[in-house]
Amino acid sequence: MAKIILITHQKGGVGKSTLTFNLAQNLSEHSKVAILDMDVQGSLAQISKMVECFEITTNQNILTENQELDFVFVDTPPYLSKQLKSLLQVADLILIPTKAGILDLLAIDSTISLIAEQGKKTNSMIVLNMIKPNTTLTDDILKSLSTFQIKIAQTKISDLVAFTRSTLLQGVLENNKAQKQMDSLTKEVLTSLI
Repeated sequence: MAKIILITHQKGGVGKSTLTFNLAQNLSEHSKVAILDMDVQGSLAQISKMVECFEITTNQNILTENQELDFVFVDTPPYLSKQLKSLLQVADLILIPTKAGILDLLAIDSTISLIAEQGKKTNSMIVLNMIKPNTTLTDDILKSLSTFQIKIAQTKISDLVAFTRSTLLQGVLENNKAQKQMDSLTKEVLTSLI
C-alpha cells in the first residue's frame, strides 16, 4: 500500500504545488510515485502529459486502488475544503508548507486546528518554503510556529528561480543549491514516514 503524503495549507501562494511536484520528482528516481491534484486550479494536472517519471491524476481512486505505488502525494486546494478531513484521516504524513510571513502565520492556525481535531499533529510537519535570504523575519516566524507543537522541518526551501521553473524542466537538477535542499527535505520526509 502506498504511503500517502498530504500537502496542505489554507492559504494560497505558499508553494504547495511546486513542493509537491519536486518531492514527487525526487522520489520517482527510485520509487513508484503519483500525484493526486485536488486543487481546483489543476496546476499539476495541466502538466501531466509532459511528465514521464510519475503519474499526475485527478482521480481520487488512486488513494485506494493502486497497489503498485510506493508514494501518493496529494496537492490540496488553498482553502479548508470538506474533503480535507477525510484526506487527513488517510494521510501517513501531512506537510504544511508556509512562507515566512505574518499573513501566512495567521492563516496556518486554521489548518493546524483542523489537523489537531483529526488527531494528526504527530503525523505532521511544517516546511518553511520560499524563504528569502538574509532576513530576521524567518527566525521570528520560526519562534511563533514552535508554539503550535508540530514538528518543523530542519530544511528550509529557498525562494530560488530553479523551484519556479522546476515543473517545466522536470525538477531542479540544473541548480545544485535547490537540489541539495530538495534532497535534504526528501530525507526528512522519508524519516518521518518510518
